[in-house]
Amino acid sequence: MGKYLMALDAGTGSVRAVIFDLEGNQLAVSQQEWEHKEDPRFPGSMNFDWVHNWDLASGCIRDVLNETQIDPKEIAAISTTCMREGIVLYDKDYNEIWACANVDARSNEEVIQLIKSSPELEKEIYKESGQTYALGALPRILWVKNKMPDIYENTVYVGMFNDWLILKLTGVLSIEPSNGSTTGIFDLATRNWDKTIMERIGLKTDIFPPVFESGTIVATVSETGAKETGLTPGIPVVAGGGDAQLGCIGVGLVSPSQGAVFGGSFWQFEYNTSVAKTDDECRVRVNCHALPDLWQYEALAFYPGLIMRWFRDSFCQFEKQLSKETGRDVYDLMNEEAEKIPAGCYGMLCTFSDVMNYISWKHAAPTFTNFSLDPEKCNRYTFYRAIMENSAMVTKGNIELVASVTGETPSEIIFASGASKSPLWCQILSDVLNIPVYVPKVKEATALGAAILAGKGVGIYTDVAETVKKVVKIDRIYYPNTENNKVYNDMYANWRKVYAAQLELANQNITKNMWSAPGV
Repeated sequence: MGKYLMALDAGTGSVRAVIFDLEGNQLAVSQQEWEHKEDPRFPGSMNFDWVHNWDLASGCIRDVLNETQIDPKEIAAISTTCMREGIVLYDKDYNEIWACANVDARSNEEVIQLIKSSPELEKEIYKESGQTYALGALPRILWVKNKMPDIYENTVYVGMFNDWLILKLTGVLSIEPSNGSTTGIFDLATRNWDKTIMERIGLKTDIFPPVFESGTIVATVSETGAKETGLTPGIPVVAGGGDAQLGCIGVGLVSPSQGAVFGGSFWQFEYNTSVAKTDDECRVRVNCHALPDLWQYEALAFYPGLIMRWFRDSFCQFEKQLSKETGRDVYDLMNEEAEKIPAGCYGMLCTFSDVMNYISWKHAAPTFTNFSLDPEKCNRYTFYRAIMENSAMVTKGNIELVASVTGETPSEIIFASGASKSPLWCQILSDVLNIPVYVPKVKEATALGAAILAGKGVGIYTDVAETVKKVVKIDRIYYPNTENNKVYNDMYANWRKVYAAQLELANQNITKNMWSAPGV
């Protein structure tokens, strides 16, 4: 049996290969940023370049092997994870023929078509699948049928990006429930495809690859996969899952009534449940967990990580230059200055993502408001901190949303992924939520979740819940500051009012939505 486990993680903003030892210690990571560009012919599109992106992914594998000098024969198993919702269509020979990334919104006309033809169908599908048209595959496949009939005619299979990575490694196409359920074509209760959903929309009902529960072996690395990555043929490749679900495993969220926030390009609040129950008002998403007999309520905040990247690249040239000179992280330099800004940013608010409303999902125009013209108080560090506070405000709203469905509010929260590397952001989150925030030692929680499933697939780990008790370590706990919480409670009430006003401006087409679901 090998000594190491490998995880491949295809996120919204980057792809990475991560190697762990069998105790769950992260040994090395290789990462490449990538983009999903809009096709100018189709507003709202978010294309996935499978040729270039596989070059990046395979390059990460080669780089991490080279960095560690690990013999590939010592890798016991590999598993994969990715952004959810992105889909790939294949022909009969498993060649990619069309793909889009997660928040592709080109299918506006198709959603309108679906709603006009059957106004109640979306709610009916949600009750079975936990998904609406907002991010699901149904309108996108219908778009391909309407706009690219030749591609639709040649479509024989549909899959997700984590399964695409397995296909590239092994030549075998499969799907698993955690990410498969985000298509809106899964039955939550059975954790399998529901072909009748496609039938009701007039789409092909025979394009579904076999379902493997997460943590089971799908295939082994092929000769081709080995040649392209530097791996050894025959390494077992195990079904992984969606990034949030595997992130939950990686931080120990493996039992009912636990909650976590993942602060990446999107912020995901995940709350475990043992019942596949949906919301009567269709406001919150429900997915399969990557563990059998578990499901998750999920409420998403759009773009906090991408907004921070935008702010860094647009306004932090000085810090970027200082980073080059000192070797310190740009965000650490910004955090030091933002810590000097008091909670509440002198009354300044910003609007980016809204609290989730899955059945009618849209966000106001990005806005900073109520800032003064005093450069001592309102400078780029104030704006930077305001972005952090906004993300925490949305999270508070999303937790309240899930609580309105479950009747439960977490007494503590686990905070992981990129944003959790910032002590300031962790403290702000704790202050806004008024509960302790636990930050795991391993920041690549999603990759660790994939590694744990890889180990389970080959028998290194027999029980995931017991395994996470051993390998998941808490690095630090942040406790709420009472005075800051008082400030944020007042601020939150104002933020909800400001956001509602900004959203109404977008509704009147005076401003442009940061994002809106197709057909909304």
